[in-house]
Amino acid sequence: MKDFKPLLIGLTQFIGFNAIAQKPNIIVIFVDDMGYGDLGCNGSKLNRTPNLDFMAANGIRFTDCYAAANVSSPSRAALMTGQYPIRTGIVNVIHPYQKTGIRNESITMPEMLKEAGYYTGMIGKWHLGHEKEFLPLQHGFQEYFGIPYSNDMKPCIYLRGNDVADSIVDQTQLTKTYTKETMRFLDENKNRPFFLYLAHNMPHVPLFASEQFKGKSANGLYGDVIEELDWSVGEVLKKVRDLGIEKNTLIVFSSDNGPWLVQGTNAGSPNPFFQGKFTNWEGGHRVPTIAYWKGTIQPKVYTGLITLMDWFPTFTNLTKSELPTDRIIDGEDITSVLLKRKGKRKNEAYYYFEGSTVKGYRNGDYKILKPEKEIKGTIKKVGKSVVVFTIPAHGKVLYNVRKDVHEDNDLSTKRPELMEKMFLKMAEFEKKCKKIS
Repeated sequence: MKDFKPLLIGLTQFIGFNAIAQKPNIIVIFVDDMGYGDLGCNGSKLNRTPNLDFMAANGIRFTDCYAAANVSSPSRAALMTGQYPIRTGIVNVIHPYQKTGIRNESITMPEMLKEAGYYTGMIGKWHLGHEKEFLPLQHGFQEYFGIPYSNDMKPCIYLRGNDVADSIVDQTQLTKTYTKETMRFLDENKNRPFFLYLAHNMPHVPLFASEQFKGKSANGLYGDVIEELDWSVGEVLKKVRDLGIEKNTLIVFSSDNGPWLVQGTNAGSPNPFFQGKFTNWEGGHRVPTIAYWKGTIQPKVYTGLITLMDWFPTFTNLTKSELPTDRIIDGEDITSVLLKRKGKRKNEAYYYFEGSTVKGYRNGDYKILKPEKEIKGTIKKVGKSVVVFTIPAHGKVLYNVRKDVHEDNDLSTKRPELMEKMFLKMAEFEKKCKKIS
């Protein structure tokens, strides 16, 4: 068998590159405020997620995927453009009373793919501006249905295209409604290359589940919501299989940031990481991420660093699109990670942003954070219970986040030279960012 191994590897790579030649369909399933530890494949003992676990077992499960921001709008802007939020101008959450949104000069993922001959559709939460000039149809999507911002914001409405489709949203049916729209989209576009961005509002609060799932999980309403989202993923998997396009469809699943822990039992789990949304600890930036492509991606767990920004240049490569040359793209092409057994990202660098300020930096195994004041009333989830505690103030800190994933052991006094070297590197990057802002 050993003599045939090079042949098998070569055949696998040929199949992968042959799939690229056919212009693969791309589906990005994006959820809101899901914790890394909410999936069975990431260690959850409370939530049943068989469909996502199936994707992970038969695709790539990423252990170190970073969202580019610890809150919604900046993270989504980064996903759509391949750039850190400061380059997009969206550094904070956008609210309905604000008349701001994604810049016209930004080049988005759907714009790039449409130029390459793809039909582009979006279903779900946009959150990059709700004025007409900022909506999906003006930024590369050829069709759109969904709530234009978070489901706790008013007015809670459905848009179809640029127009209000319904001013009353039954959120108990929200996940099912998005799933029904997804089935329609797939049926209508199965015979041409397509890009579908399915951005669920759940599990952002307020939480709602349909009667089929309400009260059925071992993790209260939050678990019900997670299990309904997993059902929706299963419906997508089944549909592409039934339509005969599974082998030519790349499906990526991820979340916009970590769990909103102050919501207590209505929040997800960052386990095994520390803290969640709004913080610069790993639980705020590291998100559950899976890529599945039957017959092309070989099953593995990738422990190297990637970011949501990486999908922009990666999709560019996979679809033979053109990457913009008039701007900095912060994401790295991870095609080799997807198609090669031992493929690696070009580097393992990531900057932790809070608003327009750089708060931390990771390179390889090590991470630094700037000094922070005491944070009172912080939530910690222990199983189904929550504990309120305080995060003490700290100075400059250094962690080996490869070994110390919970960031318990500050190495600043043990590795001062490494820490200062990293702070100098971060300062160089921050100086460049100030020129942008």
